[in-house]
Amino acid sequence: MANPDCPFCARLAALGSSPAEDLVARLPHSVVLLGPWQYYHGYCLVVARRHAAELNGLAPAERHAYLDEMCRVAAAIESCFRPLKLNYELLGNQVPHLHWHLFPRSADDPERLKPVWLALDRAERDPAERRRLQTGPADRAATLAALREMLATV
Repeated sequence: MANPDCPFCARLAALGSSPAEDLVARLPHSVVLLGPWQYYHGYCLVVARRHAAELNGLAPAERHAYLDEMCRVAAAIESCFRPLKLNYELLGNQVPHLHWHLFPRSADDPERLKPVWLALDRAERDPAERRRLQTGPADRAATLAALREMLATV
């Protein structure tokens, strides 16, 4: 059940024409996308395949399966990139379609005790900050390959 006004529903419907470097995996209840902010190496979005604005909008079995997939992606990120901490965020204020942001936080991040959104807000106004946050320690292809391989085993 898609919502014609939802940007994630539109993106999921057009996955075949999306850049290959964005798609990590198609899972039964979610699609995993490599996020643009690779300063947080391995940052992914886990987008529910079915449109719902809230977790309680999914039937219990579907909700459990979706959450299990999100945990599987988190385990893959942790195994691949060994973050100090993994931040899980399910907000929906801007796009009310279930999607988790999984932000790996590293020990050498000078702002590791602050919310990621403060840096992302700066990136909206500052092109240099945007470039810094979009650049990771590895190229997108290598990051995707590592995540795909790990997802196959976790």
